[in-house]
Amino acid sequence: MDVMEVFGYRGIGALAERMGIQFLELSPERSVARMPVEGNTQPLGLVHGGAYVVLAESLGSTAANLFAGPTKIAVGIEINASHSRSATEGWVTGVCTAITLGRTLVTHEIAISDEQGRRLSTVRMTNFIKDRPEGQVFETK
Repeated sequence: MDVMEVFGYRGIGALAERMGIQFLELSPERSVARMPVEGNTQPLGLVHGGAYVVLAESLGSTAANLFAGPTKIAVGIEINASHSRSATEGWVTGVCTAITLGRTLVTHEIAISDEQGRRLSTVRMTNFIKDRPEGQVFETK
């Protein structure tokens, strides 16, 4: 899935691109992305907990901005992560599911699992929907 085709004016951001995140499915209600383990590990060879959070926040923010539409933006105001195990190879996949899609608050749960389907991390993210600031400029390549 090409996020540039969906958003047109911006990609997923430099950090998510640097981490190798690839979107597979994209909607406000359900989004899916994957990230390689290689390059996203801590010194013991396990996926860094912060990498799980970057994957989750990339999913939650993108889904919330899709919901917000072209005249508004979604900004993260809260994120909580519980890591239950880690991966050492292959890919990890995040599935982002809407819990609440409200007028000003949007909450998603992101379940991250390994290639065997084992849950690695559970993340909950809340975004605030607000008017797009006049003259808002996004990163471009």
